[in-house]
Amino acid sequence: MSKERIQKALARQGLGSRRQIEGWIKEGLIKLNGVEVELGQLVENGDTVMYSGRKIIVRDPLPTLPRVLMYHKPEGEVCSRADPQGRVTIFDKSPGLKHSRWIAVGRLDINTSGLILLTDNGDLANKLMHPSSQLQREYAVRVQGKASAAQLKQLTHGVELEDGRARFEDIMHRPADDDNGSGKRGMNHWYHVVLMEGRNREVRRMWEAVNLRVSRLMRVRYGSVMMKKSLRPGQYRELDAQEVRELAELADITYANELRSGIPVRKSFRMTKHKPAASRGGSGGRADNRTGDRTTHGRSAKRAEGRGGAGKSLPGAGRRKVSREKRR
Repeated sequence: MSKERIQKALARQGLGSRRQIEGWIKEGLIKLNGVEVELGQLVENGDTVMYSGRKIIVRDPLPTLPRVLMYHKPEGEVCSRADPQGRVTIFDKSPGLKHSRWIAVGRLDINTSGLILLTDNGDLANKLMHPSSQLQREYAVRVQGKASAAQLKQLTHGVELEDGRARFEDIMHRPADDDNGSGKRGMNHWYHVVLMEGRNREVRRMWEAVNLRVSRLMRVRYGSVMMKKSLRPGQYRELDAQEVRELAELADITYANELRSGIPVRKSFRMTKHKPAASRGGSGGRADNRTGDRTTHGRSAKRAEGRGGAGKSLPGAGRRKVSREKRR
């Protein structure tokens, strides 16, 4: 491995984004082989990095694509890695990683459910979150009351929030979802909205700015990744190579064609079936069972036996031999 800057190597291994790591280095929170590091210091394979009591071994970059998880976050889970109140986090059910860790692409507040992406690549996570990438985030929103045409126009043209102006790229009313399958229309109305950024509680605050209250909020899409209804709350699915490439290209990242999927290959173990018991008719059955085709099991074996093949003595063969000896 050729040497590379420490913030790049640690971001590649999922410790955080480069910007986060640069901040930790400036604060003196990262040590390399027992010594505080400087920004831009070079590292190589086998170097030991310590951060907040955690030991990270610098590894060669593997010729694989980043791994990306699609997770259906339930309400009540937090997006922090460790919660001081002991609440369930989105990382509790994620699969283990070697020499890396999962990074959340953005956040959802505790009362919001739906799609959140996790990746083991800090650079990819940072690009997907950065406002310059202009990735669409689509939400299903249940609002108490029906929005007027003037309110919808205001939301798409822009409303003033305490941290700046915000607007929806698109709003779609979903009247088929309003009755929730009961056939009765209530006070709640469902809308799908599209944002190009992800400020804190932005969707809720925008509806509040036009005097409408959100009673339920679920993210259903991030960029090219759409959450399917078959993915139940608390479940995750790993994106395949094509899905990872499509998502990365939206953030202006192109991976080499020869890179394969980073999903670990699961080993499959074939159960060995017991050999059929030898026939009472002599040793011929045992010899045939040992030298016969080992891939013949179950039904195919029964068919062979039905045709009188080796492996089964003919009916009564043993008894005929005994009766002839008695006659002699």
